[in-house]
Amino acid sequence: MWRDIASRLEGSLVVLEPLRADHEEGLFEAAQDMRIWRWMPGDPTVDRETFGSWFESALSASEAGTQVTFATLDAMTGSPIGSTRYLALRPEHRGLEIGWTWLSPSWWRTGANVEAKLLMLGHAFERLKCIRVEFKTDRRNERSREAISALPARFEGVFRKHMILPDSTTRDSAYYSITDDEWPEVEKNLRRRLASHGEGAR
Repeated sequence: MWRDIASRLEGSLVVLEPLRADHEEGLFEAAQDMRIWRWMPGDPTVDRETFGSWFESALSASEAGTQVTFATLDAMTGSPIGSTRYLALRPEHRGLEIGWTWLSPSWWRTGANVEAKLLMLGHAFERLKCIRVEFKTDRRNERSREAISALPARFEGVFRKHMILPDSTTRDSAYYSITDDEWPEVEKNLRRRLASHGEGAR
């Protein structure tokens, strides 16, 4: 069943396509706004070499089966507008994490992220039969925390000094989750939110 985890997921606004080498140029162009990377480890937008390292790491993790990285595409044009991943894969416990999500700011508040989460959560709970999907973010990242809470996912607490960042400072991570019994109400909420943007809204 989990052999289908790296599937192409299609919506009306966005398509999530398993990462390929030919996505790199479009993603590099989409990634140039520094606001994207404010709370991400590292800084892939500094130059092509740095972004290339980020891309190669994402592609390698997907090829190794430790993560599944998607290129987020504009459903109308096929142009890359961001990326997201399944990670912390635990098929034996029917759980995974959704993370490393970013979008070009021109796509913020358009419904694109809402639809991407609807596609990923639906695939996880309905196709992969997950019983738990989790999210984590920097405790200080209010934008991300608000977006996760709005799914809604349940706040589970803060892991203190959870990560050491590239500048050697530490990060506290806020954890959230959705379980299979909560998914039907989350799905209804996401569909309501997506409808409020209008069919094919940008």
